[in-house]
Amino acid sequence: MSRAFVKEDDQQEAPRIPQRPDLPEGVTNYVTSEGMQALRDEKEALLLEQKNLESRSESELRSMHTIINGMLLQLDQRIASARVIDPATQPKETVHFGAHVLLQMLPSEKTQQFQIVGVDEADLKKGKIAFTSPLAKALSLKKAGDIAELHLAQGKRSFKVISISY
Repeated sequence: MSRAFVKEDDQQEAPRIPQRPDLPEGVTNYVTSEGMQALRDEKEALLLEQKNLESRSESELRSMHTIINGMLLQLDQRIASARVIDPATQPKETVHFGAHVLLQMLPSEKTQQFQIVGVDEADLKKGKIAFTSPLAKALSLKKAGDIAELHLAQGKRSFKVISISY
């Protein structure tokens, strides 16, 4: 078929729906209560954005509806599968979901604090790491004073658990 008979609107790329952070198959979707509230707030914001789309052109409107509906579908699945864990119910002497862990980066004296949270809550800039991350897995069940080792492509990194709080 000649390109002359193809509508310009047919040339548009399919809208890309941003993917949620990876949650491995079969892994329970643990979240903190703050994480669950953030998911609900995100859903409300998307619903409000969807409601305010009337001022867009028809093709942009169609594309935005597709993207927002896709994002809402993913979000609804995450909310439905979420299992809220109250960090206060976790054993205090070992690292579990929700823990705030102060680490010393060995062999240096440098320290850094992390909180182990759900995959949708993880934000390294805020010191929040997903419970599925290699570091969180290495820290799991460690006590204050224990050494956790993380095996990376460029070698092994060691961390000393200084303190644990919830």
